[in-house]
Amino acid sequence: QVQLVESGGGLVQAGGSLRLSCTASGRTISNYHMGWFCQAPGKERKFVTLISRSGGSTDYADSVKGRFTISRENAKNTVYLQMNNLKPEDTGVYYCAVTRRAYSSSYAKSVSGYDYWGQGTQVTVSS
Repeated sequence: QVQLVESGGGLVQAGGSLRLSCTASGRTISNYHMGWFCQAPGKERKFVTLISRSGGSTDYADSVKGRFTISRENAKNTVYLQMNNLKPEDTGVYYCAVTRRAYSSSYAKSVSGYDYWGQGTQVTVSS
């Protein structure tokens, strides 16, 4: 079992920045690829970004490319999401998650491909 706890969410004006953290316990995350997902009110949870076990490969949803950066510190069992130039449409609950799927698998960008989830942290971007 892997327990995940997100933090760093909050209220920010459009154009602002936030840095989310996801700290794991129970197992070392160095064995897993990690992802971030966002769920806006009344909408399905959607893929935001993915990072490989080593941190050497990353992938992003088109909507966040050039604005968001995922990174990880395996020694601290923590994954980060730096969010810059935030837009109102980025508003939602952000979840980090662990996948045991192959990095290149289509499941690695799908909610169903993830095995462990955090409780989420709210991000609200005002216009």
